[in-house]
Amino acid sequence: MTDSKLAPAGKQRLVDILYGKILEEIMSGVLKEGDRLPSESQICQRWKVSRPTVREALMHLHADGLVMARQGAGTFVGKRPPELLTRLAAVSDVPGLLRCMEVRSALEGQAAGLAAQRRTHDQMATISRVLEDLRSALEDKAASAQEDFRFHLAVAEASGNAMFGDILKLLDTQVKQVMSVALSITQGTSRERGQRVLAEHQAVAEAIARKDVEGATLCMRFHLHRARQRVIDGQRDG
Repeated sequence: MTDSKLAPAGKQRLVDILYGKILEEIMSGVLKEGDRLPSESQICQRWKVSRPTVREALMHLHADGLVMARQGAGTFVGKRPPELLTRLAAVSDVPGLLRCMEVRSALEGQAAGLAAQRRTHDQMATISRVLEDLRSALEDKAASAQEDFRFHLAVAEASGNAMFGDILKLLDTQVKQVMSVALSITQGTSRERGQRVLAEHQAVAEAIARKDVEGATLCMRFHLHRARQRVIDGQRDG
């Protein structure tokens, strides 16, 4: 392995580029599951980055379950993501997409709870309609980020607080990208996985319909948690 200085382009963060380089080596098999990563100082030297940059990149990789630390032994590869992940997104984009999922969990979980409390009859009808559109698309293995986004936006708009929908629209590009990745991975595997994805959306809609505030919040957060797992865990069938 030769040394190489990382050079951010545009708005790219050095941490995300380094995360992507390590992810690329996991995906390519240079680093296999269970392999020990080079030490922090070796990574610093190889990529010409500071120790804080290395630590932050490793922290994000650890949070995403891609590496694991063993006290006194170092950092090891935890899992290898699905092949489709880096075909559908640049490796340096992956950490940003996963951070977007964290924001969505907090934002959309709260919005779903408020929707259960405040939704109107017409808003519930909209949620049900876009859910049926998503159901048809998933059953045909033709679901796109657009159908998924419409469901999540309908829930946000039913919250009674326009800012939830506005923020989701503001994150439109990253949200749709991670939705596209997750749906492509889902539809590229088993039909059962697609049915589980649909069931997660159905659970959110049903909780909102029965005005179950806590249930709607938990169902939305569970759905986003599982969506994040599907993006990064090639072994998971859920």
